[in-house]
Amino acid sequence: MSTMQQVIFKLDKEEYGLDIMKVITIEKYQEVVKTPNTPEYITGIINLRGNVLPVYSLRKKFNLTEREVDENTKIIVTVTNNMKIGFIVDSVQEILNIEDDNIEEAPKIVTGINRKYIKSIAKMDKRMVILLDIDLIMSEEEHLELDKVTKEQE
Repeated sequence: MSTMQQVIFKLDKEEYGLDIMKVITIEKYQEVVKTPNTPEYITGIINLRGNVLPVYSLRKKFNLTEREVDENTKIIVTVTNNMKIGFIVDSVQEILNIEDDNIEEAPKIVTGINRKYIKSIAKMDKRMVILLDIDLIMSEEEHLELDKVTKEQE
């Protein structure tokens, strides 16, 4: 039986998972520099150890209300379509090994997020984790926009 490792994070009360192979680092929240003329979901950019990275709001993408940043807020730096991007999340819970037996296809009705972003659902005891497909969260147009924002700031 095979397992997959997922970085488990929260947005509101829901738990989500990202494939650990797509995650570069998990950082404390740092002030994001706003960039003009960018889509609403692009929060801005950060300087992470000398690299300019675009920062993306999953809350806005998933139509969740924004909330105040606190000590639990993190930026998950990922690589998607050959681009490094930071995703702001409410908190990172853990790294979880999920066995294949616990993974099911996402039901037709899932909490307000576009179903195409969801790879599957992991069910363990009374816990349910929505496993996201990081490569599908952003459209090609969004990738081009983020690439442009990053290059303008370098």
